[in-house]
Amino acid sequence: MLKLISKVTLALSLLLFSTVSGFSFDPSNTKCIAPANAGGGWDFTCRAVGKALQDQGLINGSMEVTNMAGGGGGKAFAEVVNKRNTDDSLIVAASSATATRLAQKQFPGNDMSQVRWLGTVGADYGVIAVAADYPINTLGGLLQQIKDNPRSISIGGGSAVGGWDHLKVLLAAKEYGIYDVKKIKYVSFDGGGDAVTQLLGGKVQAFTGDLSEAIGFVEAGDIRVLAVLSPDRIPGKFSSMPTAREQGINVIGANWRGFYTPGKMSDDAYNYWASAVKKVYDSPQWKKTMASSGLAPLDLTGKDFEKFVSNSVKSIETLSKEIGLIK
Repeated sequence: MLKLISKVTLALSLLLFSTVSGFSFDPSNTKCIAPANAGGGWDFTCRAVGKALQDQGLINGSMEVTNMAGGGGGKAFAEVVNKRNTDDSLIVAASSATATRLAQKQFPGNDMSQVRWLGTVGADYGVIAVAADYPINTLGGLLQQIKDNPRSISIGGGSAVGGWDHLKVLLAAKEYGIYDVKKIKYVSFDGGGDAVTQLLGGKVQAFTGDLSEAIGFVEAGDIRVLAVLSPDRIPGKFSSMPTAREQGINVIGANWRGFYTPGKMSDDAYNYWASAVKKVYDSPQWKKTMASSGLAPLDLTGKDFEKFVSNSVKSIETLSKEIGLIK
């Protein structure tokens, strides 16, 4: 009898949710793939948005997060396209790194048209950082050491070689006057968290990533940000972090954060997810999350987001050709 009552209660709650939300999609057993190990930006995107969805009653229960590292997001992209292309309950964390890999044809046999682009939840400015006790205190100092002796500095990041974390360093180096950027030693790890761990272990001398990935390590006193790649200093608790621009290195690197879905997701499910992500973005709770993690405003959904990603892929392809990463 208790089991029967429970089933009836669950069915009624789902019916009520569908009626209130305006969608017939069942928001139970929801899942998010973070295409990297725990601790990085994609992991943050899945977990922070998943918690907001749950707290705001936009999903039933908690969201299951799966870390699927490999190929700078390529393993997760292939998994979705080839095995889970009709999964209405699945969303996948994405960022500028995703657009970069697509632009450079690093997902063999795959392109952006094979998935549906859902929406953004903000933009994450890039950082270049070192361990707290490292003797260099400025971005110019680090780049000068690289210029004098390129092999003396290894820089770790959470994207694949040629990915967004790598590109940010190359852009800064080129702006500083290092024109043979191929000599710069970049080491790829499966997520920003792994890259910082290797920095603290002395395997690399610097870290390139995003502010949301670095802030926990900064607050713990483990790493020191040499430069934020933002137009101006970020207010609040981040205001003590200098920009690259104020150090005479005019480079800006903003990493959008958002989601894509399986390409054959039903329209009803896609519209539900787009509405839910938009509600999260507009909520006071998410504004607090943005402020605490250093996310800048960026609000795009549906067709607007798809157009934005398409333009990003084209511009990154052009940039990658200019600096010799692709032909």
